[in-house]
Amino acid sequence: MERLINAFLNSVRAFGRLIRSETAFQQEVILLLVAIPVGWFIATNWAVYALLIGAILVLIMVEVLNTGIEATCNAISREFHIDIQLAKDCGSLAVLIAIIITLGIWGFALFERLAGASA
Repeated sequence: MERLINAFLNSVRAFGRLIRSETAFQQEVILLLVAIPVGWFIATNWAVYALLIGAILVLIMVEVLNTGIEATCNAISREFHIDIQLAKDCGSLAVLIAIIITLGIWGFALFERLAGASA
């Protein structure tokens, strides 16, 4: 049980640091807070709603991992190194892919809602 409590406290500490210092994380948390009510009106059922919110949570998760990669790379060296650049670029690419997936899911759900309303 102590291990779970420590893991939770570590997570809370990370959330606090990210919410105070990482602009992308701040924006994605705001997006989640807006998406919770908006998704309710777009979704045609509970499964779609879960998918909409889940997509944003996955985006946030990928952003957190990307931030961890960047922090690790910066701790190793601030000087240019091709492998460090690749690690950071791969993290950024992962975020971009998560954004595309999220936009696709939300776009499809919006299309489904609008097409259903006109049918």
